[in-house]
Amino acid sequence: MKKIYLAGFDVFADDAVQRGKYMKRLCEKYGFEGLYPLDNECSNADDIFSANTDMIRSCDIIAANINAFRGKEPDSGTAFEIGFASALGKKIYCYCSDCRSLRQKYGIKDNEGYNYEDFDLPVNLMISVPSVIVCGDFEDCIKKILSDDLK
Repeated sequence: MKKIYLAGFDVFADDAVQRGKYMKRLCEKYGFEGLYPLDNECSNADDIFSANTDMIRSCDIIAANINAFRGKEPDSGTAFEIGFASALGKKIYCYCSDCRSLRQKYGIKDNEGYNYEDFDLPVNLMISVPSVIVCGDFEDCIKKILSDDLK
C-alpha cells in the first residue's frame, strides 16, 4: 500500500485531529495509507521537524493543501514540505479550490508594488512546476492520485 504524506495548514485548525482522521479514512477508501503530521504526537519544534521530515522520507507521495493561508500564499511550512519532497524525488500533488493564475486572482502588482508572476499558474512556480495541481478538495486530489497510479 502506497503511503501519502498529508501536508497542509489543517494541523492548525481547532478540529485538526478530526480532520486528520477524516483525511486518513479517505486515503484508506482509495487504497492508500495516509500519514498525518499530528500522528507524531511531538510537542517541541525540533522533534516535530524531525518526525515530519522522517514521514516525508518514508512516503511515496505527498498531497498538499496549497489554498491561501493567513494571506494570499500557501502555508510556509507546507511550501517547505513540498520543496523537501521534491528534493527527495517524491511524487507531489497539490490541491486548491481556486486554480486561476496569480494575476487573475490578484492583478499585476501587490499592495507594495511587487509584480505577481505571469506564468498562468495558481501559485508560485517553485510549487507549481514540480507538482500535479488538482483543482478541488482533498478527495479530488486523492482520486487524481489513484487515477494516475492506475496508469
